[in-house]
Amino acid sequence: MKIPNILGLIIVIFLVSSCSPIIITTLETDQFKKMLTQTTDPQLVDVRTYKEFMEGYLPGAILMDVQETTFDSLINQLDKKRPVFVYCHSGKRSLEAVNVLEKNKFKVIYNLDGGINAWKNTGNPVVTP
Repeated sequence: MKIPNILGLIIVIFLVSSCSPIIITTLETDQFKKMLTQTTDPQLVDVRTYKEFMEGYLPGAILMDVQETTFDSLINQLDKKRPVFVYCHSGKRSLEAVNVLEKNKFKVIYNLDGGINAWKNTGNPVVTP
């Protein structure tokens, strides 16, 4: 085998082995809660506005408003290798956030279907400051 062929083979092997799939899953409330509680040290992100966040949020959530221009820099403070759980008010903005997380190479992303509305409608607790 010639040296250029070996080098090409090494590059292909490296590229294939370094690519790991991105897993994006939209979950109903019960599934979301189960995955959240079963995950060690989860990253739970509320992508609503500050005003909405102050009206009540999921226990352990951090606020990163998807509509802010700083959203990309905020999410890059998270660990891309650890699962990220995302929710908003009804599910629309969290889908937008999921797309940004995917573009930024986050590996595992869980989206709460129906947002905090669905969470509250199924009797789950929220933190109210």
